[in-house]
Amino acid sequence: MKNGDARAGRRVRAVGQGLLGAALLVAGTGHLTFQRDEFQAQVPSWFPADPDVVVLVSGVVELALGVALVTQWRQPRRALVGGVTAAFFVAVFPGNIAQFVEGNDGFGLDTDAERAVRLVFQPLLVAWALVATEAIRVGRRWWDRHRH
Repeated sequence: MKNGDARAGRRVRAVGQGLLGAALLVAGTGHLTFQRDEFQAQVPSWFPADPDVVVLVSGVVELALGVALVTQWRQPRRALVGGVTAAFFVAVFPGNIAQFVEGNDGFGLDTDAERAVRLVFQPLLVAWALVATEAIRVGRRWWDRHRH
């Protein structure tokens, strides 16, 4: 029974990885096309770059991460992609915070309460990337083998 549970867990993680990759492909496409203005609302006013450039670059990164998530199934590459994806979600989190603090509307979030609720979901995305790709487990195993 334990073997069946392990297989089911692997399947759930694989589906989660594929869904996250697909979501990033959709989001990256939105960055480059029909949602550019909405994403620009998330670029903090204090960030020292043109908001449109930030949106375009982050869209390209999201597309690359999406492709990597839907094509990398072997460890340790799979875990590396998960770790990089989680780091990306952490890196863009200040944009979500800025949207809340600055009161910028975007994606239909036009109240402080709606923008605050959105902030809760970014850590969930980080966890999703790490769990679906087993990045923490694989990283710990690598660390244990390579520390001196």
